[in-house]
Amino acid sequence: MSGSSDVLARDSAAVDDEAIVLEILRANPADPDFVPHWQTFELEPAEGMTLFIALTELREADPSLQFDFVCRAGICGSCGMLINGRPGLACRTLVTDLPRPTRLAPLPGFALIGDLSVDTGRWMRAMSERLETWVQGPDIDRDPSLVEQPMEPETAEAIYELERCIECGCCVAACGTVQMREDFAAAVGLNKVARFRLDPRDTRDDAEFLELVGDDDGVFGCMSLLGCEDVCPKNLPLATQIAFLRRAMVKASL
Repeated sequence: MSGSSDVLARDSAAVDDEAIVLEILRANPADPDFVPHWQTFELEPAEGMTLFIALTELREADPSLQFDFVCRAGICGSCGMLINGRPGLACRTLVTDLPRPTRLAPLPGFALIGDLSVDTGRWMRAMSERLETWVQGPDIDRDPSLVEQPMEPETAEAIYELERCIECGCCVAACGTVQMREDFAAAVGLNKVARFRLDPRDTRDDAEFLELVGDDDGVFGCMSLLGCEDVCPKNLPLATQIAFLRRAMVKASL
């Protein structure tokens, strides 16, 4: 295993034919004297090795390497990054599926912490607070007489489908509108609104949802480029939900 802070590519004769070659963008916003650069690493692959495992091995050799992870099972969404320019999860990416070399960079659209680590939490929290992404209805805790009504299985299944979002930020990074409008809710935010619009426990009507997402920072800012749906690791029908939501908001505005 080896690394160099000033090498973009190695001479082919110097690289093992079986070696994995990763070019990682190194950056440290906390150090004003740090110059962002590409650093090249090599390591031997192992059966079933994911990009997350490869990065873990690299960090054993270079503890300064920054990237995020929690679950290692494609559930937490922490290990999102650009993999050859495409947003994806390191824990769901097999190194055998990657070309040589492979370039890794942080997800755009979020505050950079360092190297491959970004602060998705700050963005997600601000979006959720702005769109009020929580059930708004009768306060059952304060008034137990307001018994929650049974939910139809079809409705519960539709809500569960949208709840599978893990807030990894891949759809945000792939969104062209986000790069132009920093307040755009992106697919992850609009998916949340679509989810609460389906929930019979939420008492808001379409006119109230229109106030939240009925502008260019909401459903009418989407350019329908389908990047969000293309990169979603959970294969959610994000573009379809945005289209449904847009039609409902148009109807509510009439």
